[in-house]
Amino acid sequence: MIEKQFTVTAETGIHARPATLLVQTASRFSSDIQLGYKEKKVNLKSIMGVMSLGIGQHAKINISAEGPDEEEALKTLDEMLKKEGLAE
Repeated sequence: MIEKQFTVTAETGIHARPATLLVQTASRFSSDIQLGYKEKKVNLKSIMGVMSLGIGQHAKINISAEGPDEEEALKTLDEMLKKEGLAE
């Protein structure tokens, strides 16, 4: 399992559009990918799970991946978050 922490930089936080992008990106991989915020962890492939966290700007989030393509999955999510200006 690998894990990385990010700080949300988007003014609106992780709302509908960025949550959809995250879920779509995570869903391309076979690894189990989790999004952690505060004391909660949700499946990053679940739009309802991601939206239920209510992640705002400056929030610290953790993304973890476990499975055969975990490194590629985390690298792709990292690049997408930075490219879209969502997190660093």
